[in-house]
Amino acid sequence: MDWLHVAVLALIQGITEFLPISSSAHLILVPVFTGWADQGVVFDLATHVGTLLAVMVYFRQDITALCLDSLSALQQREHVGQSRMALYLCLGTIPAALVGLALLDLIDTVLRSVTVIFSTTVVFALLMAWADRNGSRNREIGAIQWRDVAIIGLAQAVALVPGTSRSGITITAGLMLGLTRQAASRFSFLLAIPITGLAAAAKLLEFAGSDVAVDWAALLGGGIGSFVVAWLAIHLFLKWLDRFGLWPYVIYRLLLAVALLPLIF
Repeated sequence: MDWLHVAVLALIQGITEFLPISSSAHLILVPVFTGWADQGVVFDLATHVGTLLAVMVYFRQDITALCLDSLSALQQREHVGQSRMALYLCLGTIPAALVGLALLDLIDTVLRSVTVIFSTTVVFALLMAWADRNGSRNREIGAIQWRDVAIIGLAQAVALVPGTSRSGITITAGLMLGLTRQAASRFSFLLAIPITGLAAAAKLLEFAGSDVAVDWAALLGGGIGSFVVAWLAIHLFLKWLDRFGLWPYVIYRLLLAVALLPLIF
């Protein structure tokens, strides 16, 4: 891979991993629009590790509280501080993990089509717009309960279909459940940590069992680039969320769908 290829993919992965516009769709579309060869599973692993580290660093205080309170809860055999939220995050990850294991081949083959991406891009843009406009937005993150976790967890499983957007559909589900924009987004980003970690681990196992040649410089550049861009994307998204809502991403998704029309018809 040349450095332009590395820089473009790191930029795209960093921006799209946590914004509600679908990183999987964009990475699939890069070779379609540029003619570049597929970057391969090893490079994907490097960029996923970069974005995983970015969200962990950004929410390091939350993660520390979740871990320490969970340890205290295990010792005291009752919920302490953020321990219930830590349990919610673990349980909310289960649906996507199970669906990913069961349908991995389908997701990596049949569903990686421009037609599927076009459909999910439009459908979930409209759903996001409806939720942002009509959600009551009167519940904070501390008000999340089991029912909310189940619904948001199932929504995250649907996001395995390219073009859906993991952050987009989980934030949309949160808004539909009455969460504020900040609460829905914060829970979505925290929920990204375990599922992204599992996805990265799966790719690592796949890489360990292969004899693919490794371009370590490209991997390092992709990982660092995606880390920096993802951290900045999270920061700006949360900073501007209450001011602009989700409408900029709705508009972008619809424009992307229009750009895909010549590839379908």
